[in-house]
Amino acid sequence: MFDVWLWVLFGFAVALVLLAIYDLTQRRHAILRNYPVIGHLRFMLEAVGPELRQYIVTDNDEERPFSRDQRRWVYASAKGQNSYFGFGTDNNLNQTGYPFFHHSAFPLDGETDGPIPCLKTLGEWRNRADAFQPASIVAISAMSFGALSSAAIVALNRGAATARALHNTGEGGISIHHRQGGDLVFQLGTGYFGARQADGSFSMDRFVEAVQSAPVQAIEVKLSQGAKPGLGGRLPGAKVTAEIAAARGVPVNVTVQSPARHRAFDDVHGLVDFVEQLAAASGKPVGIKSAVGDPRFWSELAEVMAQTGRGPDFITVDGGEGGTGAAPLVFADHVALPFRQAFPTVRNALAVHRLDERIVLIGAGKLGITPDGAMAMAMGADMIAVAREAMLAVGCIQAQKCHTGHCPTGVATQTPRLVRGLDPADKSVRVANYLLAFQHDLMTLAHAMGHDHPGHITLDQVSLSDGHGRLLPATDSY
Repeated sequence: MFDVWLWVLFGFAVALVLLAIYDLTQRRHAILRNYPVIGHLRFMLEAVGPELRQYIVTDNDEERPFSRDQRRWVYASAKGQNSYFGFGTDNNLNQTGYPFFHHSAFPLDGETDGPIPCLKTLGEWRNRADAFQPASIVAISAMSFGALSSAAIVALNRGAATARALHNTGEGGISIHHRQGGDLVFQLGTGYFGARQADGSFSMDRFVEAVQSAPVQAIEVKLSQGAKPGLGGRLPGAKVTAEIAAARGVPVNVTVQSPARHRAFDDVHGLVDFVEQLAAASGKPVGIKSAVGDPRFWSELAEVMAQTGRGPDFITVDGGEGGTGAAPLVFADHVALPFRQAFPTVRNALAVHRLDERIVLIGAGKLGITPDGAMAMAMGADMIAVAREAMLAVGCIQAQKCHTGHCPTGVATQTPRLVRGLDPADKSVRVANYLLAFQHDLMTLAHAMGHDHPGHITLDQVSLSDGHGRLLPATDSY
């Protein structure tokens, strides 16, 4: 009898070893590559998650920043699986601000399998030499190499190429991992990484060299971001690897500081001048990205643009919901207006001079779920930039360890053992699937509302719950 149990234990040990070997060599699941054998517990618990939550944990709409329903939709869309939900909604339809889209009595038929083009031409209002019409209304928002792993950047760039979407480099410069075929938006933050002098000041020569070295289609000057507006950044020297140093133009293993404000300009006129200098040197459309704080800045910017006929070709408005960058809690929770208040502040300032009709407006800040994206387009956004939703498509499980270097799926870490678990070949397909599925759902909703493009949805076709069982026209709020 004792020998039988020895054989049973031996067989069990062999099975575990074989399972571990399989987990380490397979490429579909980063969790299993990084945590062989025990990683299966995550999938087992996920499989019975709805049953557990129904009785003892949380419901499908409680978890934040992205609810389980929202994550499930992204995961299913990215994997090409059925993203439908059965048995009706489990949301509280009376929560304040809950949107309802008015379907038409005469909806349109049609399917959309490819990307949806932007209705405007980027750079047209200033007649930039390389003005172009974006092939996709959805773009991958700014996430730097350094904040994300090399494998994650490769997956995002390849996925963007497949979906014909723009890929924003983030402020960490253009790395070798950004050169996988996807068209780029080169972001310049306060550190001017990839386009800087040794002292951290801006270098036009290095800027031009960087633009010419990669498939850069547009330039974005970052004033601030929703996660930590008004703050700079710090990359510890231990994280400045040779690859990161090469992309950023900084020394290896030396701590890098991004100041809170730009050194190349210090007022609205200086910002406009800087934008025009970048455009003249590169020929590319140039825009700005900012969270929204002081509304007077936007009124002054619009007035200067109207008076001079100069200025940004596009504006990316980042809501306070944005959060790929780690930040002090008070900044994450209480600084920068939410998107639904931020975007009208910018658009209304531009509308005084009819500039909103001429430049491209891009919405960002947790807009990569269909109702939020459609709401942004109804408010006047021409494009949507997605960040954390794209991370979910790559394999992020919302562990919220982005700032620790211990991301379990290899998305937001530079630890080689963890990065190894993320296979760019597989994850790039999921990124493309998500980008296209998101646009498919936006177009399907537009068709139901009687439009042939999501950009034609208007606020008078949306109502918002007041939290007390009554509906208010969205036009009254924005």
